[in-house]
Amino acid sequence: MRLTVNGHAHDADPRPGQCLRTVLREAGWFGVKKGCDAGDCGACTVHLDGEPVHSCLVPAFRAEGTEVTTIEGLSGPCRPGEAREPTHPVQAAFVAAQGFQCGFCTPGMVMTAAALDQGRRQDLGDALKGNLCRCTGYGAIRDAIAGVARVEAPEGACVGRSVPAPAAPLVVTGTARFTFDIPEAGMLHLKVLRSPHAHARIVAIDTGPARAVPGVVAVLTHEDAPPRRFSTGRHEDPRDDAADTLVLDPVLRFAGQRVAAVIAETEAAAEAGCRALRVTYEVLPALLDPARALDPDAPRVHGETNLAAEVRGEVGDVAAGLGEADLVYEETFASQRVQHAHLETHGCAGWREADGRLTLRTSTQVPFLTRDALCALFDLPREEVRVVCGRVGGGFGGKQEMLTEDLVTLAVLKTGRPVKWELTRQEQFAATTTRHPMSVRVTVGAKRDGRLTALGLAVLSDTGAYGNHAGGVLHHGCNEVLAAYSCPNKRVVGRAVHTHTPPAGAFRGYGLSQTIFALESALDEMARRLGVDPFALRRINAVKPGESLIAHSLHPHDVVFGSYGLDQCLDLAQAALAEDPGPAPEPGWRVGTGMAMAMLDTIPPRGHHAEAFAALLPDGTYRLRTGTAEFGNGSQTVHRQFVAQALQADPARVRIEAADTDAVGHDTGAYGSTGTVVAGQAVHRAALALAGAIRARAAERTGATPEECRLADGAVETPKGVIPLKDLAPLEASGRSNGSPRSVAFNVQAFRVAVHPVSGAVRILTSVHAADAGVVINPMQCRGQVEGGVAQALGAALYEEVALDGEGAVATRTFRNYHIPACGDVPDTRVLFAETDDAVGPLGAKSMSESPFNPVAAALGNAIRDATGARLTATPFAPDRIFRAVAAACDPGERRPVSDQAR
Repeated sequence: MRLTVNGHAHDADPRPGQCLRTVLREAGWFGVKKGCDAGDCGACTVHLDGEPVHSCLVPAFRAEGTEVTTIEGLSGPCRPGEAREPTHPVQAAFVAAQGFQCGFCTPGMVMTAAALDQGRRQDLGDALKGNLCRCTGYGAIRDAIAGVARVEAPEGACVGRSVPAPAAPLVVTGTARFTFDIPEAGMLHLKVLRSPHAHARIVAIDTGPARAVPGVVAVLTHEDAPPRRFSTGRHEDPRDDAADTLVLDPVLRFAGQRVAAVIAETEAAAEAGCRALRVTYEVLPALLDPARALDPDAPRVHGETNLAAEVRGEVGDVAAGLGEADLVYEETFASQRVQHAHLETHGCAGWREADGRLTLRTSTQVPFLTRDALCALFDLPREEVRVVCGRVGGGFGGKQEMLTEDLVTLAVLKTGRPVKWELTRQEQFAATTTRHPMSVRVTVGAKRDGRLTALGLAVLSDTGAYGNHAGGVLHHGCNEVLAAYSCPNKRVVGRAVHTHTPPAGAFRGYGLSQTIFALESALDEMARRLGVDPFALRRINAVKPGESLIAHSLHPHDVVFGSYGLDQCLDLAQAALAEDPGPAPEPGWRVGTGMAMAMLDTIPPRGHHAEAFAALLPDGTYRLRTGTAEFGNGSQTVHRQFVAQALQADPARVRIEAADTDAVGHDTGAYGSTGTVVAGQAVHRAALALAGAIRARAAERTGATPEECRLADGAVETPKGVIPLKDLAPLEASGRSNGSPRSVAFNVQAFRVAVHPVSGAVRILTSVHAADAGVVINPMQCRGQVEGGVAQALGAALYEEVALDGEGAVATRTFRNYHIPACGDVPDTRVLFAETDDAVGPLGAKSMSESPFNPVAAALGNAIRDATGARLTATPFAPDRIFRAVAAACDPGERRPVSDQAR
């Protein structure tokens, strides 16, 4: 068949059932992304005869004779691989507003926006309902379409300016290369047969029928896999995560676990091979209820106990503190499974280089830790393994796991050929990780003036079938939630238990969003019953500079007040909420306000390391090498700002090489809010060292002192004249950071909502978020992180839930039945920053990537409580739950909250 693609004739011979998206990607048009396979996310949007379509829904043969425009051709005719400038007005607007973070959704978003007329631009909620973004919260996207510029040119100091992301032109033209934006010629394809049972033992696997399928090259079972156990969770210290996983295991502990892998010449052949496998299972009793996990008669997931991790501690005497209290409140709060839903699914491609070296190109937040785990698992020397990332299409903690690289490595070692494995969206839901479901029992005691006398938490965390992150999430979730408050008596009893359900893992907030929802809801209830303003209750009890940061233990730690901005955050949020009444509600809607606060340690404990190299090149420009992956966290932007600031250079003169185990000696990874404060510290130190080396060489050349030599953009000014930088090259310097000591960041979220008590609908009238991010290196980018965190947390608070069927299998398979926020769902959030200068972070910065997520559910629940009198104790706040809670809290005859009548 013949069609025209981006102004040039293209001949294609599509396979039966093939969609247009696959034809375009195979032709090298990698700006057409694969995000859902169901027409739900819009990442594959192209123009077909001028009309935007989801190309994954268009059968390839229907494109015969048509004109297809992809993101690469939006600015004019081009061929695959051609460098493009963002000359189309919509592309230019997305650059000016920085309407992206990870950028995976951006090509599709731009293609949809480019086709909107003025009428449709007036209702972006409807116009963009077919295009999903998981990162931005849509604020920057709305700005881009409205022609609002966020980017500013650096003038003088680079830090504190909203300079653009280095990859902006590539992202908006579709030429930024993500994991699988590479030619596939000669690659084998891997597919996995997954367990239909929550708990079973493999008795036998007949691989003969699969091997007989044309195109199948190899079949791998547990007999082909190394017997060494590991954890999919990755931390600097491997002992932080339980070594309880095998590449392929004869014992299956959740529905969706790998049974066997088929490697074939095509995806279709690999899928056919999986269907041809004949497996005999011994089905075993399954444990699905975490509340039963520690019962003596409960089925065991691993070994003799289902206890995966435990936290117990008490400071003071909680029983005595409750006895002193004028009011005691006790309640249990529950949080559900939530998927990361990054638009780029997990995946990896691996091959042998000509010299035999193994290279893996993968979508990960932790390339170095993944390399080290593979070396240990397969007995490979470090120098023989390279792990490299393209641009990573979102992570949110989900890619702090090794979920594909181990099996791809096994396949490459067994076949000797390049192998690719890309998870489908269905696999992403069924077989990766989620946020830990938690049940949190809160006990709070307080005096009449609002002063806390006792805080107690009893936490039950469901870590699922494997212990990746079980201990880390439990410890983290039980820490800052209590350390944020000064109270003489605190107690925690926390347990993470195994069940025969899909494993939970690292997720934005790392356990704190669940426990903060519980405690901040309880404190709001205390404030209401005591007649104390919720903001005032926090001011009375919040930890203050000079006080000890104590959760449930007096054990020494390295967390300090690098700076303190919680008082400012409370003031800013309260004032902004009072200033903005929001739109007037319609008749029948009830209005209320709510707030919540959160504190976060800015770096994980027990070590987080980074190394960076800054170099002056012969052409007078700079090169920065780091190990940190860019997945929408904005690390490359702030790293370039650190270099430009130290070297007095235009940021455009700094080129970055990152996320490659060949780039530096080691980098723990981009997780735990460390891209700015750990990797950034290493970058800043490398840049300062390079600046010193440049001045020293200039002084040596001229006879001046280094102090007399001043760096300028492109040159060094000395008492003896100006020396071009290229005359001083080459030079290189390094910097390192070990992530200690650690500081704390603060967040306060406030909402005004309208609730319809009969339908259970919630409308957000006002959303305010105040953040203590220290010195804000890039206000535009930091604001975007906050907006995105709030939007993602709203999804978790209102409707997102990974549902399991009665047998423990994931019933949620597509975005169509997993509602992540679309443009029309997300309100504008007013973001306000405290003015602090942190003594720990580079140039005074703190982290601000995951912490905005944490107070949102509690603040929203508190606002609903204020509007209706109903206290919601479980997320998501679905309409039916709101209806039932309001009905239970109301006088049936009056349909008004009993608490309101009492007041």
